[in-house]
Amino acid sequence: MYKKSPGSWTAVGALAFGVAVGSLQMTVVVPLLPRLARDLDASPATVSWILTAGLLSGAVAIPLLSRLGDLYGRRPVSLAALVLLVAGSVLSAASDALAPLIAGRVLQGVAAPLLPLAIGLVRQALPGHRLPTAIGVLSATIGVGSGGGMIVAGLVDGDKKAVFWMLAGLGALALALVAGLVREERGPGRRDGRLDLTGAALVSTWLVCLLLALSKGAEWGWTSPVTLGLLVCAAVAAGCWVVAARRAASPLIEIPMLLHPGTVGATVASFLIGFALFAAITTISAYAQEALGASVLQVGLYLLPTTLLMFAVSVLAGPLMRRFSPATLVACGAALVALAALWLAALRGGGPDLYGATAVLGLGVGLGYAALGTMAVEHVEPARTAAAGGVNALVRVLGSSVAGVLGAVVLSAGGPGWAFVLAAGAALLASLFAAVHGKARLA
Repeated sequence: MYKKSPGSWTAVGALAFGVAVGSLQMTVVVPLLPRLARDLDASPATVSWILTAGLLSGAVAIPLLSRLGDLYGRRPVSLAALVLLVAGSVLSAASDALAPLIAGRVLQGVAAPLLPLAIGLVRQALPGHRLPTAIGVLSATIGVGSGGGMIVAGLVDGDKKAVFWMLAGLGALALALVAGLVREERGPGRRDGRLDLTGAALVSTWLVCLLLALSKGAEWGWTSPVTLGLLVCAAVAAGCWVVAARRAASPLIEIPMLLHPGTVGATVASFLIGFALFAAITTISAYAQEALGASVLQVGLYLLPTTLLMFAVSVLAGPLMRRFSPATLVACGAALVALAALWLAALRGGGPDLYGATAVLGLGVGLGYAALGTMAVEHVEPARTAAAGGVNALVRVLGSSVAGVLGAVVLSAGGPGWAFVLAAGAALLASLFAAVHGKARLA
């Protein structure tokens, strides 16, 4: 276990950098897809597998690596995830064909569980009164990495090789920082047990089937036999997983924890805020490039206020959570996200209005994500921290996936205005749910 000293904050910084790089690898490929389609002489639908592959591997890795971290140590599992991120980045950078590029993206996606693993580590490292600030910083770096992906892609003008070599370098730096600054010893944050292989297989099956149907349904047809078959397979596998988890002595994801009021509140809010953020960011990218003629770098600059303010707000999370409950802060943050999305829906151009709206978006998401990290784990014992954080991270990925599907449909049918309204509606629901949930917990 760490010594609870100022040096622990250097470990928090190292972990936060790793989490940011792990989230960066997901969004950095979004602006690359049109150019990759031309370079690889492939259809946009085929090239979209580059994004889908990382999403699927990340969704499978979150519950699996979170559980492994709880059982065998979060530091070694985090280091392994970073090694795979670097390996995947090198493979992607060196690839001139679609198949090895997709394989590299699968390896990169394994970095998705870095946030719940990091939260488990800092919960051991710091005293209770400092945890909200540390968890807030870690949670907000998800958004920092998401917004930073556009900037990184823009800095190298969408050059695929340069982007992935840059990711390899950043991943190697994160690996060195975590290896050198983060320590973990066996203690109350670790517990004995064995990996639930049946649960891992069933969770992987229903996640892959569900996310594959969501990500490719528009291309294959929502009523096509393949899409419907995947959705049925997902439902059957999920039902079998619930039965198996209730019977297992040491399940991959514990059903009572899923049904705990604290977990339910954080889970629903995380899904909706993740939906709203991803819908807003992807629609801003499409709007800026199509309506304003912006380059990839200009899109990143439009999102710079979001990135910077998310991180700045996360630093203030600790003092705020000493005065207000996490649920209250999540409700306020989600309300700001809804306001920003409605502001974006009313835009008729770029300039100060666009920067103002993205600034409010950063304030809202930063506040919401920072408080969600604490809300997800405050009710569980330390040994289950990574598992609880993993559930929260998983539903955020699911929310982003659904946002990608529905956002694209609404964007093509009604334009960016309605896509922003969709994001605002999700954020407003998150705000209302968090507010009601907070009052219920106090009653």
